Amino acid sequence: MTLDAPLLAGPLATGPGAPSRQTQLTQRLKQAILAGELPAGGKLPSSRGLSESLGVARNTVLIAYEQLAAEGFVVADTQGTRVAALQGRPVARPKPVPAAQAPTQTAQRLSRLQPTRGGAPGPLPLAPGIPALAQFPLAAWRRAHEQVLKAALPATLAYGDPLGEPVLREALARHLRASRGVRCEPAQVIVTEGAQEALALCVRLLTNPGDTVWLEDPGYRGARAAFNAGDLKLVPMRVDAQGLQVPTQAWREAPPRLIQATPAHQYPTGAVLSVARRLDLLQRAAEAGAWIVEDDYDSEFRHQGEPIAAMQGLRPDAPVLYIGTFSKTMFPALRLGFLVLPAALQDAAASPMAELLRGGHRLEQLAMARFIETGQFARHLGRMRRLYRERQQALREALATQLGVAHEVLGGQGGLHLTVRLAAALRDQAIVDEARRQGLGVAALSSYAMQPRPEDNGLVIGYGNTSAEQMGPMVKRLGRIAKAQAGKAAG
Repeated sequence: MTLDAPLLAGPLATGPGAPSRQTQLTQRLKQAILAGELPAGGKLPSSRGLSESLGVARNTVLIAYEQLAAEGFVVADTQGTRVAALQGRPVARPKPVPAAQAPTQTAQRLSRLQPTRGGAPGPLPLAPGIPALAQFPLAAWRRAHEQVLKAALPATLAYGDPLGEPVLREALARHLRASRGVRCEPAQVIVTEGAQEALALCVRLLTNPGDTVWLEDPGYRGARAAFNAGDLKLVPMRVDAQGLQVPTQAWREAPPRLIQATPAHQYPTGAVLSVARRLDLLQRAAEAGAWIVEDDYDSEFRHQGEPIAAMQGLRPDAPVLYIGTFSKTMFPALRLGFLVLPAALQDAAASPMAELLRGGHRLEQLAMARFIETGQFARHLGRMRRLYRERQQALREALATQLGVAHEVLGGQGGLHLTVRLAAALRDQAIVDEARRQGLGVAALSSYAMQPRPEDNGLVIGYGNTSAEQMGPMVKRLGRIAKAQAGKAAG
């Protein structure tokens, strides 16, 4: 049987950007076979006849047939080229299924992962969590890369140590001991692809599905996503002016496997976990066999008083996995972070880690190590601390004079953002939605809470990537939006 092939009657596309004719012909035949329009056993037209009908060279058809045969769509024999019998393909063109009836086959956990990023192509002014990108020392970073490339051997292009480049792990251990009071040796440091991968590793290493984890509420949404992806039971723990607060009965009623905390600068409230609560949390976690995941979020940028040391360093046997990232201290696209394992976990985790990780981004890791060792990283941090202190002060002044609605500023002792609490009548999400339409990247405080309360109504306002000169006009625009929302609420 020779196929009736109206599919092949139409001319092939020509002109700039058009795929090659043999590619077009191959794709047409594949689609027709998969759709059931060309039945199994049907004979394709001869290469000569098809080339004449399409006005293409015979070799074009022969190459297309050869490709189809190589992929198993057709079978060539002495009788010609016939369509192969393929299991699973429809016998005729299937009827389209309405989108509303299409079955969903994704994992149930995906329903618990809510989108948190806007659709803007780049960072908007006043967006939290974005450093001063225009102030990054690109020339010094480029030199570090060039020096690494000049010294690189061909072996550097292969897979590296799954736990990270040794030179970077050594540099990180020295830096963390000196600047953050972290107790660690290079062997305890694991280089990750940002803080999010470090959180995922904590879940993989220490939990089983159904285990209980405690999260700060309101808190970092990335931690919530990582724990949801591990099919864990999430229990919110409220945050007040002294940071994470844990009711005594919670240790009995919902004993945790993991406890997520940002003690040096809580995100998003800016609270600092008091030393009394830190020591109590460490002691009770050790007694309960729980592990604390300490996310040292933007702790390098302390604006008031002396730097607050990491909780991990308060006791030598602290049950703490310490997480950090270069997304704020360098730039987000670098995608480098780190996880410091407790000494008690170091040996047990080494072999699994080697299987879970693959040792990529080697040149970036080597450049980062050089950036630290030459002092460029410390100088950059010093410049950014001064810059962010000035920008925060400009934001405070703008809020006091330009916002125009009652508010309370939370935190502010460090970091790249300020959080303002608003009256419950001013719906923060409505303000944020309109602000985004007007080009402002503020976030809703309520969106960070698992169990929102009236006091969780407010705005998280970033100043890291917004100049001091822009603060007044930007906050004035934000104030107009808030006043309009206040008018709607009153009406």
